[in-house]
Amino acid sequence: MRSVMKIAAVAALGSLALTGCGSKPGSGTSGSGSSGATSAAKAVGKKINACMVLDTGGVDDRSFNQSSYDGMKAANKANPNISIKYVPSNSGADYTPNLTKLATGGCATVIGVGGLMSDNVKTAAKTYPKVHFAEVDAPGTGANFYGIQYNTAQAGFLGGYLAASLTKTGKVGTWGGLNIPPVTIYMDGFTEGVQYYNTQKKKNVQVLGWNEKSKKGTFSNSFTDQNKGKSVSQSMASNGADIIFPVAGGSGLGAGAAAQASGGKLKIMWVDTDGCVSAAQYCKYMVGSVTKNLSGGVQAYLKSSADGTYPTGNYIGTLANAGVGLVDDNNSQPAALKAELAKVKAGITSGSIKITSPSQPTS
Repeated sequence: MRSVMKIAAVAALGSLALTGCGSKPGSGTSGSGSSGATSAAKAVGKKINACMVLDTGGVDDRSFNQSSYDGMKAANKANPNISIKYVPSNSGADYTPNLTKLATGGCATVIGVGGLMSDNVKTAAKTYPKVHFAEVDAPGTGANFYGIQYNTAQAGFLGGYLAASLTKTGKVGTWGGLNIPPVTIYMDGFTEGVQYYNTQKKKNVQVLGWNEKSKKGTFSNSFTDQNKGKSVSQSMASNGADIIFPVAGGSGLGAGAAAQASGGKLKIMWVDTDGCVSAAQYCKYMVGSVTKNLSGGVQAYLKSSADGTYPTGNYIGTLANAGVGLVDDNNSQPAALKAELAKVKAGITSGSIKITSPSQPTS
């Protein structure tokens, strides 16, 4: 089995702690998407109907939709009193109809996945004050709208430092699905991690695909188009990048296809989940995965809700509470580099290393 670095995000669910304002979600048994319960789990807590509106890409996007719904499944496995269901979104035009359908269809709580849905969820929460809402990757507002957020700039920083340490060409790349904060926060962190490596090592590793100052970069304009993801990645490789970090959900699978087509000359870094699990066919081309514990955040929210207390305010996943992290996909990094990464992680956690991304959640 692959080892998970000390800096990994997948830790016990009980370690999820509230770092923003509001009440803390309940603790459980596992934040990796597995409840730790036996198949004969005893139902504990009140019965609730928990529902989820997915973003585009489907429930098997191998990224944020899939991981978020894994949290619902883990919550149901741990407590069968939590009944679960989801509805997919084919486009942004489906957000409001889907939210309305669930809010009026007997759901006690409705979870929206993805920051693009934030305004729709906010409006739905005001329209249906007796229904509790939560949003993945957006701040919550009001008594019945809870935010499940992640400071992935911290994990992205570690990913950038790792990529800069491993590049043979002196060029690495990152590209996104859309130019929105839940995406660019990763790209900011990745770029800052490369810059920090350059400062520490007196190197000049370049980042293709993102300018942290101008906020301009390369985007596939899709979270599903694998062909576009492949062409974007191959273009970066032709310009010298030998490690690429796609932040684009299912579209990022195209980067894996580009790495495969290169015969392994191009390496990739996966996003949101452990890529060697969610995109196992491309595992051997991965140098690491920048993760956020989406399943753990959703599971903790639902556990607390079933226990009788719907959380309010916001949860923010960080390196300190194992909400985000970095997975060494192939257990191939030398001990000295792992020690450096652990030191960088400690600096971020203590605040001695400052990350400046404006997309970082604050409350």
